[in-house]
Amino acid sequence: MFGGTSTKQEVVTVTPTPSSTSSQLLQTSVGTVSLFGFKTPVPYPFGAERTGYLVTDLDGAIVSAKSAGADVLVAPFPDPIGRDAVIQWPGGINMQLYWHTTKPSYTAFQTIPENRIYVSPIRVNDFLRSFVAFSHGKIVSDDPHAPGIEIGRPDATFRRVRVESLFGKLTVLVTDGHFPYPYGRQLTGYEVPSLSDTLAKAQSLGVNILVQPYSSSARTAAIVEFPGRYIAEIHEISK
Repeated sequence: MFGGTSTKQEVVTVTPTPSSTSSQLLQTSVGTVSLFGFKTPVPYPFGAERTGYLVTDLDGAIVSAKSAGADVLVAPFPDPIGRDAVIQWPGGINMQLYWHTTKPSYTAFQTIPENRIYVSPIRVNDFLRSFVAFSHGKIVSDDPHAPGIEIGRPDATFRRVRVESLFGKLTVLVTDGHFPYPYGRQLTGYEVPSLSDTLAKAQSLGVNILVQPYSSSARTAAIVEFPGRYIAEIHEISK
């Protein structure tokens, strides 16, 4: 649907305890996806991460995350191509940090994907303070009255914060948790040149459109579900 390439699928162990997982990396012009197909039960807390970030120094990243207020749910452990850890930010946001033994070389994205984080009003400021300190990022917008259609509630408003850093884009949706399916399930937002063309191609490939296109805040967006129940937002920025 997005084009790109895939590594060869391999069956490996990607957790610190015994497990069996088919693993491959999908590389596209709008983002990458680490695809894990567990053949054994998924050990806790794997599968609950909102995203994963590649770092150049895993131990240093863990120290920085802890000093910024993160908890370490899974201490660093080896995987077939490097090392991994799972951390948790204030607000219960799980992220994986990983490092490769051999420095990877990826083709630059045409557009930068945005990770989508749902946080309660009670913890959002703690989350933002911690994540911005860790990522050395900046808040590029903070709208206390974003259109509720973006979370499936067109009759309401909510706070939406956008953060940018060297790790990419992050959209923080501050809610009371009162929103319909599939909101909260979409992990990533992908920017495309033409939403209509992308959705037409998606449907031809068996992708299910869960939320039909809508316009809000200078973008047109939809939510889709790929085979395997991977749910993502896709959007086109208004010119």
